[in-house]
Amino acid sequence: MLIDLAIVGAGSMGSNHARVGLGLRDARISAIVDPDPERGGKLATTVGAAYYPDVTDLPATVDAAVVAVPTDLHVPVSTELLAMGKHLLVEKPIARTVEDARFLVGAARDAGKILMVGHVERFNPAVVELAAIVAEPIHIDAQRVSAFVGRVREGVVLDLMTHDLDIVTALVNRPVVEVQASVSTLRSGMEDLGVALLRFEGGTSATVTASRIGQDKIRRISVTETEAYYVADLLRQDLTIHRQTHPDYTAETRGYRQQSLIEIPYITTRGEPLHNELEHFVRCVIDGSEPLVSGESATATIELVQRVLTAAGTDAIAS
Repeated sequence: MLIDLAIVGAGSMGSNHARVGLGLRDARISAIVDPDPERGGKLATTVGAAYYPDVTDLPATVDAAVVAVPTDLHVPVSTELLAMGKHLLVEKPIARTVEDARFLVGAARDAGKILMVGHVERFNPAVVELAAIVAEPIHIDAQRVSAFVGRVREGVVLDLMTHDLDIVTALVNRPVVEVQASVSTLRSGMEDLGVALLRFEGGTSATVTASRIGQDKIRRISVTETEAYYVADLLRQDLTIHRQTHPDYTAETRGYRQQSLIEIPYITTRGEPLHNELEHFVRCVIDGSEPLVSGESATATIELVQRVLTAAGTDAIAS
């Protein structure tokens, strides 16, 4: 089965989806939608698709759509597409507010259509491998640091920390019972640095740091368990496992000798995370299976974003 896929939004993220979509096995990019005819038309020509200025112009032959428009437009655009009977992959965050996120989940349920949300890091091979081997985390440390860029639409918590809040809560898979946080506004007029300390039911803790005022690009998740320490580098897409042997007292040096074992497992799932994400979405549309990142899961992440902002004493997104 070959499904027809529309890309809604011809900006940076929409262009990436269109590029990756050309390599899909069971889908073809048949439509590009953007109100700017020059930008949308150019992308459509590049990928060999038809151009439409509005989603209401899409033909009935389109089965599903990727919504890659600004966050403020997620609700109206997605609602229109669901009413037209299209399955959706909506870029993260699902919506700006918890209320809007819940509305979209309800609209997809009423329409009987798949609503998947583009938390692309869940499809990063290092994260996939980490999720497969982590069993009982004691503490998780997530760091997402970038250099400052002038064009900023969202605060760093909603923009960057959202990725790691999603990953961390998926790894622990227990309710968050306590949130402490702080944010700093330094260059953009919105929070540019955010740190959150989470405590989960059962005692697991997590520290999540997001910054766009760094001098380096870091995407790293470290997990402490009783017998191992895992470090996932999301940029290099690799995973390192550290294990400590029991220390021995040595009479010769009157000190302790401790050996460290390092394992670098072979990561079976490779490829560009965005391609893996799109392949998963297409398979969900074909099979009717549950997406790895459902609308409900993405809504829970937005709820946690709100708790982080509230704990930091800044203006929380509306509930």
